[in-house]
Amino acid sequence: MRFIRDIYAAKQACGQPVLSVEFFTPKTPEGDRNLLAKTVPALCVHPLDYCSVTYGAGGSTREKTLDLVQRIQEQHKLPAMAHLTCVSTTRAQIADVLRDARERGIRNILALRGDPPGGEGPFRKAEGGFEYAGELVEFIRRMDGFSVGVAGFPEGHIDCGAGKHADWQHLKEKVDQGADFVITQLFFENADFYAFRDHLTRHLGVSVPIVPGLISILSASQIRKFTTLCGARIPAPLAQKLEQLGNHDEATAEFGIEYATRQCEDLLRQGVPGLHFYTLNKAHATSRILQNLGLARAPDGSA
Repeated sequence: MRFIRDIYAAKQACGQPVLSVEFFTPKTPEGDRNLLAKTVPALCVHPLDYCSVTYGAGGSTREKTLDLVQRIQEQHKLPAMAHLTCVSTTRAQIADVLRDARERGIRNILALRGDPPGGEGPFRKAEGGFEYAGELVEFIRRMDGFSVGVAGFPEGHIDCGAGKHADWQHLKEKVDQGADFVITQLFFENADFYAFRDHLTRHLGVSVPIVPGLISILSASQIRKFTTLCGARIPAPLAQKLEQLGNHDEATAEFGIEYATRQCEDLLRQGVPGLHFYTLNKAHATSRILQNLGLARAPDGSA
């Protein structure tokens, strides 16, 4: 299975954007069936380059994450990346996860500090574990045989009290420790992404792909919850529009597709290396956005 770093290099060489999606690990058997039997096949009809699968808080979905990545790769021949966090995990346990991943043919890892179980309280380093994602990146690189991605935060990490520029410096250090590419947290104001990207490239000398992460709004209540958890900002005009739409989720979802499409159009004009979609395990919105962008595969199989 291809390294994701090589996918970005190949697409950059021919001037094409890398298209990728994220899935979360379902909590129920029905969710598993829907993801594998419906969502993944519906998205794999499009020219996706890879997908990623999340790792539950505290490593709670370790086995399921690896199982899903393995099944997607084997059944759909799509490179898949496993998320891996530092939470509640020792170095020895991380090494075991990586050896297991390697045996399953998994070659791509998104290295994250991660959130505490339940998403509450401050992060606490496990005895014998890692305190920072950069340490995890360095550890994975020493094991060899993996392409490693990391997360970036255009508005600064919610837990970084020193501000966004300090957070961006930490990201630069993760790249120095061996990260091959950066995928951002969701954002709704492209200017935030450009400021983030330009600071990293022009002032900090980061040269790896910096990939915008995007989400299509499904409902006002849901996106408010997400942004509260991750610290992303809802710009005033967007907040006003969501207020106008109220609880009309169908209309909100249509507006979300339109808004995300406009974001993507602008990002592509500005030469981003790819687009990474947070799908929420649903295919419809991402498929519609790809169609709007002229990047979807037609019924006859052509792109």
